[in-house]
Amino acid sequence: MNEQTWWRDSFEEHRPHLRAVAYRMLGSVSEADDAVQDAWLRVERADTAGVENLGGWLTTVVSRVCLNMLRSRNTRGEVPLDVRVPDPLITPESGADPETEAVLADSVGLALLVVLEQLAPAERLAFVLHDTFGVPFADIAPMIDRTPEATRQLASRARRRVMGSTTAPDADVPRQRAVVDAFFAAARDGDFDRLVSVLHPDVVLRAEGAHGRPTVLSGAHEVAGNAPMYSGLAPFVRPVLVNGTAGALVVVKGRAVSVLAFAVVADRITEIDVLSDPERLAGLDLSGVLPVQD
Repeated sequence: MNEQTWWRDSFEEHRPHLRAVAYRMLGSVSEADDAVQDAWLRVERADTAGVENLGGWLTTVVSRVCLNMLRSRNTRGEVPLDVRVPDPLITPESGADPETEAVLADSVGLALLVVLEQLAPAERLAFVLHDTFGVPFADIAPMIDRTPEATRQLASRARRRVMGSTTAPDADVPRQRAVVDAFFAAARDGDFDRLVSVLHPDVVLRAEGAHGRPTVLSGAHEVAGNAPMYSGLAPFVRPVLVNGTAGALVVVKGRAVSVLAFAVVADRITEIDVLSDPERLAGLDLSGVLPVQD
C-alpha cells in the first residue's frame, strides 16, 4: 500500500467523525459534506510528515474549514440565525445507519442547532469542539487566535447561552411519538382546546418555506391558530425520527413536501421546526424514509 492510498483509507475511516463535527458546526448537511471534502483536498496538499495524532489533526483541519465557512456566512448577511431552520437528519423509526448514528451522537437535536446558530463563529467552534468532542482548549486556541484561557471563556459563555435556551427533550421516543400523534389528531379533528393542551404555553414554531423569510410563531394559542394547516397535512404524515426524536415527514404522491421536527418536554411540545423549502428538501437524504418508486 502506497502512502497516498494509506491516507485516503485513513481519511475514510475518520469521515463519520469529521462529518459529525462539521454538521454541528454548520447545521447544514450539504455544507458539512462540502467541508469534509474541502478538508480532504487540504490533506492531499499538506505536509503530513510530523502528524502524530491523526484523528486530532483531521479534526483541526475540518474545524478550520468550518470556521471559515461560518465567518463567510455571517458576512453575506443571510437569513437571521435565530430563525433559520437547520438541516434535519431524517431516519426511519427503526433506527439510523451507522454513519448517521455517528452524526447524531450526543443528541444533536434541531433545537440545539438553532441555539448554536446564534453563537459567534469562534464561540460555536470552542463550545462544539470542547463540550461535544472533548478537544482541549490548548488545541482549540490556535484555530481562533486566542489564548487557552480566552478560549475557555468563549466556551463557557456559549455554554450558558445553550443551557439558558434549551431544555433536554424527553428521552423516551415512544412517549414523544404519543404526544406528536395527539398533536396531529387534535389538528385533524379541529379541536383547538385539545391542540393547545399538547403545546407548552411558550411553544415556538419556526417554519421555512420556498424563497421566503422564515416564519416564527410564539405561544400555544398562536401556534394552535394554524390548526387548519396542520389538519391539511395530517393525512399525508409519515412518522420518522428527526435528529433522533419523534418527527413527521409529509409525503404527497411519493414526494416529500415538508419535514416537521418536535421538541417534547414533560409531555408537551416546546418547539416545532418546519422545513418546506423544495430546494433544501431536495438536498436531504430521504432514501430510507420515502417509498420506493416503480
